[in-house]
Amino acid sequence: MTDDRLARAALSRLAEPGDRLVHALLTEHGAAATLERVRRGSGRLARFAERVRRLDVDRDLSTAAKVGARLVVPGDDEWPERLADLAIPPWCLWVRGPADLASATRRSVAVVGSRLSTAYGEQLAADLAAGVTQRGWTVISGAAFGIDGAAHRGALAVDGVTVAALAGGVDRPYPSGHARLIDRIAETGAVLSEVAPGSAPMRTRFLQRNRLIAAMAKGTVVVEADLRSGSLNTLGTAVELGRPVGVFPGPVTSMTSAGCHAKIRSGMATLVTGTAEVLDLVGDIGADACEEPRGEERPTDGLAPDDAKVHDGLPHRAWVDLAEVCNASALAPMQAMAALARLVELGLAERRDGSWRKANRRAG
Repeated sequence: MTDDRLARAALSRLAEPGDRLVHALLTEHGAAATLERVRRGSGRLARFAERVRRLDVDRDLSTAAKVGARLVVPGDDEWPERLADLAIPPWCLWVRGPADLASATRRSVAVVGSRLSTAYGEQLAADLAAGVTQRGWTVISGAAFGIDGAAHRGALAVDGVTVAALAGGVDRPYPSGHARLIDRIAETGAVLSEVAPGSAPMRTRFLQRNRLIAAMAKGTVVVEADLRSGSLNTLGTAVELGRPVGVFPGPVTSMTSAGCHAKIRSGMATLVTGTAEVLDLVGDIGADACEEPRGEERPTDGLAPDDAKVHDGLPHRAWVDLAEVCNASALAPMQAMAALARLVELGLAERRDGSWRKANRRAG
């Protein structure tokens, strides 16, 4: 393993994700030189002293190997290229599962939302995840309770590919109640983290994890979020990165959807109601476009103005003569006769002995 890879593995243990000083040093001097500076611990880097004392990269690599995890760094074929859009990309990624991250995330959508979800929200998330994976897309989420878990399960239910980003080590499933779900994701998709194996999930790491979800995906969809939901942090990152963002609406009385409604109202997100609209939002122009929703077509749709006036004035049961038609439609006799002829030809009117009425649709 090269010095750069080992250094990045070490930095994932020493520095918290998003550390500005470490990022600046890494950008200017490279990973190996940055690690050496951190180890020396002078100035503002002295804060890492205790972590440096406990650092054991070989132990981390061994722990990763035990759970079948690999180290992926920038420059690898598997590195998700969209992570470069982040102001502070991860130093490296620890990855479990057979899915190639670069390929899996190329056409991907992040599906996130409230942990305290409703049955309505979970059904939406599962149906959406199943729908997009059946069309060859990958679902990215955070393996949390609620919407995240529903999205992962929806993708797995149709043998789709799904990626879970964790706030702790890839060997440390969190929440523990989703240990089996995370294992299932790792069997066919990918489970990843930017912190070293064994690391505990912490609040700040959840927020940093959210930025990975938003950055890797082509777009983000939020299914249920209250006004303080962490999923709105993911949405905010997606907006900052210029990614398309969609949200599902809920009942206006539901606080679980209040955050979604607020983002629609502020113009930060687009309202979506299903798989086709989500792919139209996040996909490629033309290839993933969907038709505008339309109501049921009726035989009278598209009638010329005179024809529509005459048809509106015809009764369903009684027969009326030309004078009655002219009175109801305010048309001259020649105009009314021409309209009646067209309506009869279209099967929308019936004629009998110089009288007319609407056609009996049931009989037709």
